Amino acid sequence: MKVWIYRHYKNKLYEVLWHVRHSETLEELVLYKALYDSEEFWEKALWVRPKEMFEESVIVDWVDKPRFEYVWDKKYENL
Repeated sequence: MKVWIYRHYKNKLYEVLWHVRHSETLEELVLYKALYDSEEFWEKALWVRPKEMFEESVIVDWVDKPRFEYVWDKKYENL
C-alpha cells in the first residue's frame, strides 16, 4: 500500500497517514485523514480502518471496485 492520497469509492479524498497495529490483537490498521470538511464529523476528520478492509473491493452498481483507490497526482500537492 502506498502512503498518500486515496479516493474512496464514494468519491471523497483521504490522506493515509500511517500504518498502525491494534495494541491487543496486533491487527494491522490504516490511519487516514479526510481531505474535506464535514459538519457531521468535523474538519479533516481522522479515521482508522483494518488494513484488510481498506484494501478490499466493494460492489457498486454491479461493478467490483476498490474501496479506496490510490490517486496521488501532483495536482493534490497543495491539499
